Amino acid sequence: MIATAEMIEGHRRIAPPHGAPVWDVDPYDEAILCSPQDYYSELRRLGEVVYIPKYSVLAVGRYQVTHTVFSDYEHFVSSRGVGLDDFKLSRPWRQPSIILEADPPDHTKTRKVMARALSPKSVKMLEALFVQVAETLVDEVIARGTIDAIPELAERFPVTVFPRAVGMKDVDTRYLVDYGAMVFNAGGPDNAIRRRAMQSAGVIVPWITAACARNRLEAQGLGAMIYRAADAGEITVEEAAMLVRSFLSAGVDTTVTGIGNALWCFSQFPDQWEKLKADPGLLRPAFEEVLRLTSPVHTFARTANCDTTIAGVPVEADSKILCVLGAANLDPDKWPDPERFDIERRPVGHMAFGAGIHGCVGQNLARGELQALLGMMLKKVDRIEPAGQAVWRPNNGIHALNALPLRIIPK
Repeated sequence: MIATAEMIEGHRRIAPPHGAPVWDVDPYDEAILCSPQDYYSELRRLGEVVYIPKYSVLAVGRYQVTHTVFSDYEHFVSSRGVGLDDFKLSRPWRQPSIILEADPPDHTKTRKVMARALSPKSVKMLEALFVQVAETLVDEVIARGTIDAIPELAERFPVTVFPRAVGMKDVDTRYLVDYGAMVFNAGGPDNAIRRRAMQSAGVIVPWITAACARNRLEAQGLGAMIYRAADAGEITVEEAAMLVRSFLSAGVDTTVTGIGNALWCFSQFPDQWEKLKADPGLLRPAFEEVLRLTSPVHTFARTANCDTTIAGVPVEADSKILCVLGAANLDPDKWPDPERFDIERRPVGHMAFGAGIHGCVGQNLARGELQALLGMMLKKVDRIEPAGQAVWRPNNGIHALNALPLRIIPK
């Protein structure tokens, strides 16, 4: 470990590189996290690479350079942490993910197992479950009329279907939601947001670990598929347990966020709900547009593994680089009129699910869940209207809603 004086927020302190503008901003300020559009715009305006002295990091937000850095796993690695902490220089808060926080060849081995478990064929087998739960929940919210869509739909749907899809015998819906929030908040600085999220770590992390053990999973389910890969010698039993944990790390909170953000979009842009009702075939591109516009995961970090460059700017080894996916997804050089929600846009190449070898391995599952829920709403719901002020939740890694009052008007 390097000397404490050379460290800041768990990574190496660096000097501003030649050619990079210096911007005195706090990307993890609660006001910015709740309403990040101005931050995104200024980050892109300042240049290809920006130095942020508060955390001694580099940040990229223009689409092309962000995509390049995020995809270049040889120079900008994930194994040293996808948050501010550098796992080579400071101790991780929990054992690192062997898929999200790993590089080839280790990443290649574990991703192959996960990709098979979360293949389109596997998700197709879960379709009946998704539709059944979606119909029950949509009927319930229609009966109530006015709801807070975050706990009543966005959270409730994933925590109902996901444990059953994985085959979990032990289910605590609050722990599942809070664990996801904990994982993403842990990637930021040691701020009040992170400390609040980590308050229950001593209880929730051991519970999650125990719930992912083989004897706590049904013989049929996504979790059992992972353990069968261990039986076949592709991975170890210990690695299998960690991969099942990865389901829970990234498979709940991001889906909760995606559903909540989709409902927010359609309540704010009622003409697009009318367009979708008229052509349900737009459901898939509509979800992609939700992801592009709202970027559920707003930032992932990479670490420079050697002296290199970004867009001609020299980058020292050990530098932390914030890949601001939310800014890249609103880059007007890539997306005309980027802050307009348009379900006919078909935003191929958006970075809400990452890019390259670290593209989200669970995206088929997330799409399957949202397609079931929104598809059921299309059948039964005429209008989705705001019933109060939407409240965004400050989170160091996720752009998510805390409250979304809606009126659900049936057909």
